[in-house]
Amino acid sequence: MLMLLLLLLSSPGESQAQHVSGQKKDGACVCEVNSNMWSFPAEEYKAALQQVTSCEESLNSLQHQVELSNERLPQIVAVIQNVTERLEPHRYLQDQGLYTDLAVHQLGQELSRLEGDIGDIHSQLNNAQTQKLSKEVGKLLKDVGRMQISKTVNMKTVKEKLRYLKNSAQSCRTIPKDFRGQDRYCLKGMMSNISDPVTTKISPYGKTIISGSWGKQAQRDSEGQKNSFWVQPLLKSHIWGNTVRVYQTYEDFMASTEHKDFTVAPSFTHANTIDGPSAILYGEALYYHCYRSADVCRYDLNSNSVKRVTLPGTGVGFNNKFPYCYYNCRANSDIEVEADETGLWALYATVGNHGNLVVSRLLWDSKAETLNVSQTWETRIFKKAVSNAFMVCGVLYATRYVDDYREEVFYAFDTATGREDNSLSLPLEKVVKGVASLSYNPTNKQIYMYNDGYLLAYQASFSTPFDTYNRK
Repeated sequence: MLMLLLLLLSSPGESQAQHVSGQKKDGACVCEVNSNMWSFPAEEYKAALQQVTSCEESLNSLQHQVELSNERLPQIVAVIQNVTERLEPHRYLQDQGLYTDLAVHQLGQELSRLEGDIGDIHSQLNNAQTQKLSKEVGKLLKDVGRMQISKTVNMKTVKEKLRYLKNSAQSCRTIPKDFRGQDRYCLKGMMSNISDPVTTKISPYGKTIISGSWGKQAQRDSEGQKNSFWVQPLLKSHIWGNTVRVYQTYEDFMASTEHKDFTVAPSFTHANTIDGPSAILYGEALYYHCYRSADVCRYDLNSNSVKRVTLPGTGVGFNNKFPYCYYNCRANSDIEVEADETGLWALYATVGNHGNLVVSRLLWDSKAETLNVSQTWETRIFKKAVSNAFMVCGVLYATRYVDDYREEVFYAFDTATGREDNSLSLPLEKVVKGVASLSYNPTNKQIYMYNDGYLLAYQASFSTPFDTYNRK
């Protein structure tokens, strides 16, 4: 064992042999051997032992650190997950480029175009309001310039200011007199009351067809359809339809007799198919949301031809992206067409306006036979936070679910001033829970609801004129 230990402690490089010469003495060979070379290497053993001890201490310390890391790792993972979940609702800010240099540059370009538009309006009107708009857009351009350099200006604030300026410019541009409450049909002012249902009828297609729209001819003094009533059912999955039924009189409508069916598209998947509960009969045409698109269609009842226009905005919602969704989402209610005393409107939401309601005014050019968008306003009411909406004298009214037998008008946005009022509380009684569509008719001041297969109509009352009403 001693030899083995010596061999282990000695390095191969230190192995050596000792040569000695012997002498014959008394009949024997006698030699002297130096045994010091095989003495136990105590110093080397001590140094090796210290190295082993130090190595053990290092290994123990490393093992302790690994154990601590294993204990902390779940905590770190939990913190990361928590932060990720907290940031998730705000990820759209980055996805939409709200805080990137490119977004700032694009915002500057949009402001420059707006400055040019306001300049054109100012050269035509040259009043205190256009002067104020010119100063405000100039100040906002300076803020965007500072943002590109120092990033000290909040992008959200700038975008909100831009929305206000764009709405103000739209309100200044070619506004008809009736927007200002001067027309005899709009002197009634803000809506102050909604009656109990004055008409209650089951759809001629039955209660199983829970989605669609209906109403009375909405254009005043329409030649061929002056007193007609119509029903537009969504027969395919409560989402798509391709027919509209027209009754020439109220009596025919109530008795479900003497009607005429029009086919607006040859199938439920055609490009001209009606998508969602969005239709309105205005004049000699049915206006509605075109199948899976950002377009509004106009079907001519006389020629059976269809014209269309694409709605403006970044990321116009369709195909169930921004439906009415206050309580139960109404499938494919993304784009709605409405009519009032001032004409035709499209109500929808866009990604650019963060899912909030957008109001666009539609114009039919009978000479050129084209459907156009003349003006657009952006509101601050989230579309999925309302159950439906309609227009009256250029004012958007939005509703919300109260219970299974009542809705409530709670919000208004005036396109003439760009101001809003979220303090309204006008009840709408209903028969069942679901509301597919809601529209106002300027010829008789009634509101029409498609209530899950029930057809309801209400009488609207008005009080304070638009120009004196104090909106918040």
